[in-house]
Amino acid sequence: MNQPLWSLSGQRALVTGGTKGIGEAIVRQFLDLGAAVFIVARNNELLQKQLVEYRQQGHTVEGIAADVSQPGVAAQVIEAVQTKWNRLDILVNNAGTNIRKPTAEYSPTEYDYILNTNLRSAYELSQAGYPLLKVAENGSSGQSKIIFVSSVSGLTHTSSGSLYGMTKAAMLQLTRNLAVEWAPDGIRVNAVAPWYIKTPLASPVLTNPEKLGGILKRTPMNRVGEPEEVASVVSFLSMPASGYVTGQIIAVDGGLMAWGY
Repeated sequence: MNQPLWSLSGQRALVTGGTKGIGEAIVRQFLDLGAAVFIVARNNELLQKQLVEYRQQGHTVEGIAADVSQPGVAAQVIEAVQTKWNRLDILVNNAGTNIRKPTAEYSPTEYDYILNTNLRSAYELSQAGYPLLKVAENGSSGQSKIIFVSSVSGLTHTSSGSLYGMTKAAMLQLTRNLAVEWAPDGIRVNAVAPWYIKTPLASPVLTNPEKLGGILKRTPMNRVGEPEEVASVVSFLSMPASGYVTGQIIAVDGGLMAWGY
């Protein structure tokens, strides 16, 4: 291999939802590991502030303010990447949202909102990005990578709501399908499935003492995860070091899925 196994030097990555929580942690790790990163986020003010910060640190970074849940936006994002780089080595489908409520209470508008944000955006970005990923000139391994940020809610029941769990489960099956279908094109596809992580999305739950107590009771490691701990797994799945890993789901959950009783 021509590059170190544990490096992203020369890689070009697209990260959605890249200004907060897990997405921000992924962007920072990718940059520290030598990748150039294209960030997509809805909040343009925060995005521009972070782009300035990263560039002052000497990193190669681009970005666009966009809502990837909206029809046609995925194609626009990929077109922007192609204009800047004409190739893509890593696609991280991280953008996500949730509305926690009983299944019987969801409205059609909320249904569309959650499915479009969590699942449709990931599917459409992967589909639109396929030509760029297929032709990517990927350093040492000759591989492109797609990583889906799913959830343990896609593996088992949690209190996060049926729509959230449904979209995250579908994302895991999409991971398996694309890993097999696109392997001949040199594209590896994997997913991470976090449990509760200290992010803005999880804050309403984690700031509730009763709910936090229940979470810790069900977590063998007896703590909530850090965004950087998820980002580290995403980084591994993006490196040459994981060159023979595809179609896998890695739970980043403090032992939750292993604890039967």
